[in-house]
Amino acid sequence: KEVVMTAVRKDGFALKFACETLQADKKVVMTAILKQGYALKFACKRFRSDKNLVLEAVRQHGRALRFASDTLRTDRQVVLAAVSQDGS
Repeated sequence: KEVVMTAVRKDGFALKFACETLQADKKVVMTAILKQGYALKFACKRFRSDKNLVLEAVRQHGRALRFASDTLRTDRQVVLAAVSQDGS
């Protein structure tokens, strides 16, 4: 876990190469998202429904909204955060 944590601290996209267990570890995923919001793409499916994680992701990279659950893709707060970051 520490090797993956070190990797995602440097590059959130490193989450792509983590095992499924670590892609389902909230601390690992949040660390990756804080570095690169688009890393939400590599998080386990249940985290795509976690409003706090998704908000952090779209604040970092507005277009990460595409990886959020259907419900959160229509959530006003999440959409506004994404648009505010991305501008489009």
